[in-house]
Amino acid sequence: MKPVTIRPLQASDCLQQLTALLHAAYASLVEQGWNFTAANQSVETTRSRIAEGLTLVAVQEARLVGTVSIRGPKRADETYIADAPPALYTEPGTAILSQLAVHPELRGQGLAERLMDAAEDWAQAQGFAQVALDTAIPAQALRRRYLHRGYVERGGVQWRGKTYASVLMSKPLTPLEAA
Repeated sequence: MKPVTIRPLQASDCLQQLTALLHAAYASLVEQGWNFTAANQSVETTRSRIAEGLTLVAVQEARLVGTVSIRGPKRADETYIADAPPALYTEPGTAILSQLAVHPELRGQGLAERLMDAAEDWAQAQGFAQVALDTAIPAQALRRRYLHRGYVERGGVQWRGKTYASVLMSKPLTPLEAA
């Protein structure tokens, strides 16, 4: 296998390529009937979703093959795509993980875990107390992945226009000075 490097998204990276990666990665979820935003979002939505915080990309031979975004808490008056954020996403000390994606050709090689490790490490280094995320309740494999990583279920949310209800999950982070 050719090496894969994980690094922050750069201004020179192509947002069309990033958006296409998201579409490809989420296509299998669409086939199961779940209309995740990342499955068909526009380049403008991608730009908006990565505007705050950090987006990491996995690069193999100049090709984007994975990504994850992480940011601090939402303001209570801020929207999360089109909805008001759930209370978990506005808690001080909360980093929000989103848009985890690995190109289908590279699945099963631990790349999603490496991306999550990097995002969680960034959140810890920034002093966040926890990382939060949401996923479709019926997406059992995704839920198991997050539970295995130490995330716990913290409630649910029904995003407007989605064909599924979502579970909210969070994972406490150990402060660096205590690590």
